[in-house]
Amino acid sequence: MSSKQQCVKLNDGHFIPALGFGTYKPKEVPKSKSLEAACLALEAGYRHIDTAYAYQVEEEIGQAIQSKIKAGVVKREDLFITTKLWCGCFRPELVKPALETSLKNLQLDYVDLYIMHYPVPIKPGDNESPSDEKGKFLLDTVDFCDTWEMLEKCKDAGLVKSIGVSNFNHRQLERILNKPGLKYKPVCNQVECHLYLNQSKLLDYCKSKDIVLVAYGALGTQRYKEWVDQNSPVLLNDPVLCDVAKKNKRSPALVALRYLFQRGVVPLAQSFKENEMRENLQLRQLIDCFLNFIYVSYNWKISQVLLLHFALNQGVFGFQLSPEDMKTLDGLNKNFRYLPAELSLLATQSIHFRRNINMGT
Repeated sequence: MSSKQQCVKLNDGHFIPALGFGTYKPKEVPKSKSLEAACLALEAGYRHIDTAYAYQVEEEIGQAIQSKIKAGVVKREDLFITTKLWCGCFRPELVKPALETSLKNLQLDYVDLYIMHYPVPIKPGDNESPSDEKGKFLLDTVDFCDTWEMLEKCKDAGLVKSIGVSNFNHRQLERILNKPGLKYKPVCNQVECHLYLNQSKLLDYCKSKDIVLVAYGALGTQRYKEWVDQNSPVLLNDPVLCDVAKKNKRSPALVALRYLFQRGVVPLAQSFKENEMRENLQLRQLIDCFLNFIYVSYNWKISQVLLLHFALNQGVFGFQLSPEDMKTLDGLNKNFRYLPAELSLLATQSIHFRRNINMGT
């Protein structure tokens, strides 16, 4: 990993860049835009790319990585690539083939981080999200601790450097940490985390176990129609956040990311409204590049855009929030989720899985 990158040390000795680029896209956005976005992210300096089999963009991310390696923009050893094991592949015999499929899609020999997408297995099959006549997910009977053992074997085989989890609460983490014969504990837990959902209890627990918290939805602006109530509050318009941003002469987005960074959280940056993008970048030539790059017009007029890495170095890593500012921002927590963990919530309806998916933090 490049020494120029701001990094956080993981409990297995590897390092994760302190800011990542998320690659989830709404269904309305063509896959070609994921390729363009990833290419621009790598050109801009992003080295931490987060994707997942379920996003259905691994092939495009792989094309972007290979094109930039061949062009001399990046070296593989300077990249940190994360992908995720889908819930329909939790049976032990399916874990390695699922990983190998992702590696083939990404055109890589290994990934830097492989994580379980949710703490609940669903029935495997051709349909990635099988459901019954009432629309409820069809759950599988495998214990995710058995799945974890296969992730450990994938690490030993050199197919992944680090292994972790996503959308786990502390009780679910404890089930893995207390598993007899545990060889490697999770290096991270990727969850929704932002000013309105600061995950303070879960963060404290993860820190106590030397597990890094990675934040998706870090700016609270991924207002995808298929997941998010369009009447939900816009985090970056919060008056308290805006006052702190004005005081520090930074955009609300940069302050929101800096808040997470100072708490030891690794945020994934992804989406902004166009006016917020203009404010955050503050560089005319970069704004023009973005405007030519992608603009997705929905009723809520939100665009899938990037925070350029060197612009963020001048912003997120270029200033410090005071203890007073941090306390003020702590007060914005509402335990409000933009992106409910639907799989986990549905799974709690099954008595068989209550030990796996108790949703308390």
